[in-house]
Amino acid sequence: MTVIDVHTHMYSQAWFDLIKAKGKPRYAVKPSKDAPLGIYADGAPFATPQPAHFDYEMRIRDMNAAKVDLAIVSLTAPNCFWGGPKTSLKAAQLVNDDMAAAQTSWPDRIRWFCSIPWEHEELALKELARATEAGAIGVMVLANVAGRSLTDPRFAKIWKAIDKKGLPVLVHPTAPPGTKSLDIRRFNLIAQVGFMFDTSLAIARLLYDGFLAAYPNVKLIAAHAGATLPYLVGRMDICFDNMAAVREKVQERPSDLLRRIHYDSVTFTLDALKMAVEVGGADKMLYGSDYPHNIGDMRGCLTRVDALPYDQRKAARGGNAMRIFKI
Repeated sequence: MTVIDVHTHMYSQAWFDLIKAKGKPRYAVKPSKDAPLGIYADGAPFATPQPAHFDYEMRIRDMNAAKVDLAIVSLTAPNCFWGGPKTSLKAAQLVNDDMAAAQTSWPDRIRWFCSIPWEHEELALKELARATEAGAIGVMVLANVAGRSLTDPRFAKIWKAIDKKGLPVLVHPTAPPGTKSLDIRRFNLIAQVGFMFDTSLAIARLLYDGFLAAYPNVKLIAAHAGATLPYLVGRMDICFDNMAAVREKVQERPSDLLRRIHYDSVTFTLDALKMAVEVGGADKMLYGSDYPHNIGDMRGCLTRVDALPYDQRKAARGGNAMRIFKI
């Protein structure tokens, strides 16, 4: 069975140098407790670059060791949502060009999600067109774009363009809005908890806002096995049944809507993975590893996928990804 990793990250040195130079005032690069240099958001540590973030040869060796056939790489948080329009566009272009070059060097092992400067509509549309022409097979977006919800009307034309292309979109968390007020700067609470509610809120807003009807060809992938949503599905359904505001734009129950999006396998217990499969359906689970973050786990995530029943395992290892990415 072909193994395709849909949640795995790369930086580029040029991108990293740019955020060191232009990331302030919100983002800073400085020593952290877990790495010589970490990325901080609003004073809170939230990204820990590893050597493999910058080294495709190391990535290929590690993929070989873990028996992963293909990686669909993406830029992780804070993506390119910082600086002014020129800086944001440059950050996206630097990484997109680097990933396109990696695909050229390893055409059987590397595909990629493009990053685009979502805050700047015209620039985002042009970079989307340029990147997909260069080979991007999906789009990366953070669960909030510099504090703005993905349902913000200013993103409508971008979603329309993605829908026209029928692309998968990885919705990945970042530091949640209000980080300064949430007392999550200590204990690495952004990575443990903040990321999870950032994704959960983003996906819930999309579902309740009628996104699936408005953009039927976009294939949403909820990072980290749907974050907290599989655990909350019962609560969401009972709120739907009893609260009019939940039904303002949609008539389908949340449990039905959650079967219309995709999930990666980046969760760290088999029980949680099984819950995501039960909520989303076996045809919606995609193998992901979160490699090479310091909590990324190519082998462990694959071991948990391989513990699923045969048909679910086969679909999650690569069958579902081959279908939605048209590989």
